[in-house]
Amino acid sequence: MSRLTAGLATATVLTVTASGCVTVHGEREVVPSATKAEAAEALTAFTDAYNKADKAYDPALDAGRVTGAFGATTQAGFTAAHVTNPAGNARHSELALTDAKYTIPKQAGWPRWFVADTDSNRDQDDKGPNDTRWLLLFIRSGPEQVWKLAYLSILGVKDVPAFKTDKDGWAEPVRPDDPSLAVAPKDLSADYASYLQDGKPPVFAAGEHTSGWRDARQKNAVRSGRISQFIDQPLTEGDFAPLGLRTADNRALVFFAARHFERQTAAKGVRLDISPDEKALLTGQVNSSLTREWISNELALVAPQGAVVVANRVQGLVGVKGA
Repeated sequence: MSRLTAGLATATVLTVTASGCVTVHGEREVVPSATKAEAAEALTAFTDAYNKADKAYDPALDAGRVTGAFGATTQAGFTAAHVTNPAGNARHSELALTDAKYTIPKQAGWPRWFVADTDSNRDQDDKGPNDTRWLLLFIRSGPEQVWKLAYLSILGVKDVPAFKTDKDGWAEPVRPDDPSLAVAPKDLSADYASYLQDGKPPVFAAGEHTSGWRDARQKNAVRSGRISQFIDQPLTEGDFAPLGLRTADNRALVFFAARHFERQTAAKGVRLDISPDEKALLTGQVNSSLTREWISNELALVAPQGAVVVANRVQGLVGVKGA
């Protein structure tokens, strides 16, 4: 997998009944975003499409079932893999997502979305202390559209929070501008990009995906005649918009995305290394500099007060430019 809205118009679907009455189907009414049967069908459709694309290394085979941060990274990954292995994936192993638990919010309008919490056969320690769960966020942008996977996050079994639900089991979505949280979901991507640049605003708890990532960058900025510069940008539009669920302890679990660049410049006579997969995505010619572009998918726990915990980051290379 490592190779791996706000702007959408709200549609109004009207049905004229036999009596001549006009009914509005859920676009303004707060209703569950999907049935559990629809959610299960969406998970199956994605898994089938992904396995076909992975086996053939053909991004076209799952393009209709992915979007957002997950779609951008996997499509780029399959594109690169097809160049380096045009005959397909000789080491293909079917992805299996089982024991699915669906968290479906009640909401009005479009896009609609839900989260599937699943067990994956990609675990190295299945049922052991390091067993993980895959949290997959599916989006449907309109009544005529299919469900697409926009976000993937991976947590330890014990780290998946309990979600707040009503008496019927439906979850509560978090507003993008929720004023009750330490940081509103709509601000997370911009704050994260800014924090990675200069440590401000200091709203993120120390950890692998925050202070640890900044420290690793600083440590590797200058190496053997090569200098690396980093640029981070927020991603908040369309299917990259942040989406969050209220947890049982009144926090929010928020999926959000960001874009990252590393520009590597070499001293005269120093060669810049580039892998086959990177070369497959390369535009331009590598002379003295190389810029890599990644898109990342973060999962954050945001409380009413205190630091934001970035619990997981799934990141994939989407572009390489030489100069």
